[in-house]
Amino acid sequence: MIPTVVWGTGNVGRAAIRAVEAHPALVLTAVIVHNPGKVGRDAGELAGLDRRLGVAASDDAAAVLAARPAAVVYAASGDVRPDDALTDITRAIAAGAVVVSPALYPLYDHRGAPPEFRDPVLAAVAEGGGSLFASGVDPGWGNDVLPLLLSGLGSTVDAIRCQEIFDYSTYDQPDSVRHLVGMGQPMDQEPMMLVPSVPTMVWGGQIRMMARALGVELDEIRETSERRALDTTVTTRTMGEFEAGTQGAIRFEVQGIVEGEPRIVIEHVTRIHPSCAPDWPTPPDGSGAHRVVIEGRPRIEVTVECSDEDDNRSAGGNATAVGRLVGAIDWLVEAEPGLYDALDVPLRPAVGKLGRKKP
Repeated sequence: MIPTVVWGTGNVGRAAIRAVEAHPALVLTAVIVHNPGKVGRDAGELAGLDRRLGVAASDDAAAVLAARPAAVVYAASGDVRPDDALTDITRAIAAGAVVVSPALYPLYDHRGAPPEFRDPVLAAVAEGGGSLFASGVDPGWGNDVLPLLLSGLGSTVDAIRCQEIFDYSTYDQPDSVRHLVGMGQPMDQEPMMLVPSVPTMVWGGQIRMMARALGVELDEIRETSERRALDTTVTTRTMGEFEAGTQGAIRFEVQGIVEGEPRIVIEHVTRIHPSCAPDWPTPPDGSGAHRVVIEGRPRIEVTVECSDEDDNRSAGGNATAVGRLVGAIDWLVEAEPGLYDALDVPLRPAVGKLGRKKP
């Protein structure tokens, strides 16, 4: 059994505890929290399980890492604290752990990562012999392994389009939804997510990885964006009120240009309420989905809907990101120390999980 730590118990961390507990090759040995109110609470309670796991949450990261865990699932957010997340992750790698995390978007495509992200990780790998695999949903499997798998089913491929179409009122993370994405903010205030070059910073690595896997050269990466205001004030279940006239929907594309044409495209269509921008693409049931369209012969379209925690689509997406990461731990433990991406790490079937509960 591989001793595994979950660091962070928010939206991603809850799913991570459940995934580690369910994995036949892993054993949960510690949980690291930042909130003093969570210290001492049982991991099963924090993860929303109906049983105790016998692992009490701790805020002493140094002590947990001093025990030399084999693996760490770093589930704390890196959206608004990238420097802190990078510091935490490099500490764990330097302690010899295999680290998997969705926290640092620039490291999803480590070959194209800025030196300020890549160099500290490589130094930690050299110091402690650990590894890092960073990935998620979108960016993540929704625009790396899934579209590449589907592209192999075509005789000819003209273009690949990956879409995330989501009602963000299901996403209980106000800092990201209101401040990064800009929902509920004045229309004359540009959200951080749409500042020029930021979409490429987040999703450009996925464009580059797909291009690399497909054997094509990119001319450049372009960005487009559009915003819509709410016609009426709406009240959401998870994040309260969003006023009429404020931002209610955004649509943007990150385009990989090949021979002058947008051939590899990642598109986001995000709303805080279904009434906003009804003419834009919508998910099948109104809540949220990830879709891949392969234009070519044949034309292939696949829509993926995931749900967890009382049929919540955002929770379902988080759980799939965690499943991909936690499912890679035993492979990474056997691999050489290093920095890995989604093209390096195989997506494997749920060996030992079908219809079985961990004893």
